[in-house]
Formats: sequence, structure tokens, C-alpha cells
Amino acid sequence: MKLLEGKVAIVTGAARGIGKAIALKFAAEGANVAFTDLSIDENGLATQHEIESFGVKAKGYASNAANFEEAHTVVAEIVKDFGRIDILVNNAGITRDGLMMRMSEQQWDMVINVNLKSAFNFIHAVTPVMMKQKSGSIINMASVVGVSGNAGQANYSASKAGMIGLAKSVAKELGSRNIRANAIAPGFIITEMTAVLSDEVKADWAKQIPLRRGGTTEDVANVATFLASDMSAYVTGQTILCDGGMNM
Repeated sequence: MKLLEGKVAIVTGAARGIGKAIALKFAAEGANVAFTDLSIDENGLATQHEIESFGVKAKGYASNAANFEEAHTVVAEIVKDFGRIDILVNNAGITRDGLMMRMSEQQWDMVINVNLKSAFNFIHAVTPVMMKQKSGSIINMASVVGVSGNAGQANYSASKAGMIGLAKSVAKELGSRNIRANAIAPGFIITEMTAVLSDEVKADWAKQIPLRRGGTTEDVANVATFLASDMSAYVTGQTILCDGGMNM
């Protein structure tokens, strides 16, 4: 039997990158997948078809995860379309890097809203559903810089540290209803954004990583699948660093 057979998952910001990899891995393990992105364009439709190729139900929803009302509306639509929600992956995120003294209020607010408030919005929306079911797994995508901090990323680091604190708080609030909440903190992961970096920069990164390589989106998806499945039934309030050992 597949690890997520018959479960329904929501993955935010999943038209590409880590979110897409998680959605595809969930589908391969038998989950029906609802995913969101700002718009469901050709990439989004292609992602939906890829998910469906595993023989599961899939649907993409255009939604601004940072908008409280839109998050609640799309969750209601997903419940109507899929019948239940077993897994929520809060993956929507952006970067607007800059040194603190030069960072604008807009850069700060945008990153906090998209990265952190969006997670609050979706957790707030799915909680009544999961409480009624008396089961659920919530996964917040954090980052190693949410653990260690990083110069030039005060907004991003703060948002990702917030994702960890949010997961811990939700784990304590909802544990009695058999709802788990955990965070994943990826390190240097090879995505479309990092693929454009020079070989020299990538080599410098690799030297800082005990496993001597950047991670893949599949590496992160594997951790997410563990946390989504019943294999982690006694794991909650935890942060798993998927970083090749770079932040030991």
C-alpha cells in the first residue's frame, strides 16, 4: 500500500520548484492533490496533468495565499471538490533580499505576508476541517536561515523563523485532536532560482556542506512525505533540517 493512499493534500505555491516536487511525490504515494499558486497558467496546468498521471485526482487553484479571505475561499472550494483535507503544506514563499539599513518597509511587509501570514491564513482555514476529522498533518516550509539567520535576509530569515514557531504553537494547540504540525528547513537546494548561480558559487556552497552537494527538490519532498504519512504519527512540533549537514 502506498504511504498516502486516499489522503487529500493541499500544497501552496506548487506550480514549480519545491512545491511541485512535493505535490508529485505525494501523488506518487497515492494522495489526491489540490495545489495553489497566484495564477494557474500553462505551468500550473502542466503541473496538474503531471500529478494526474499518477492516477490520482488533482486540481490547481488560483489564489493569493497571503490574502486571508482568498485562503478561506479556496479551502472551502477544495473541501467541496475533494471531500476532506488530510495534509497541508505551507510552501508559498518569496525573497526580497537586502541589507537591513537599505531594506524598505515594502520589502519587509511583502516577505512577511507571503511567507508567514499565508501559513496562518491556510492553517486558520483548515483547522475546523481537521478538527472535525480528528486528524491532520500540517507542514510549514521553513529554511536553515530561519534557524541560523543570514546577512542580507532579515525579512526572509524572520519569516522562516516564524514558520518554525507557528508550527510548534499549532502542534501544542491541536495535538489533542490528533493534528500534527512540523517544519522542514531546507538548506541549499538546486531549484530554478539557484540553478542560475555560477559554478564557482555552487562549488563554494558545496564546501560548506558535509555531504558536499546541494540538495534536490526530491530530497525535500521525501522529508515532506514522511511528515505527511502515518510513519511520523508520533512526530509533532519538530523542525527537520534538510541541508546535508550544513547547519549542525
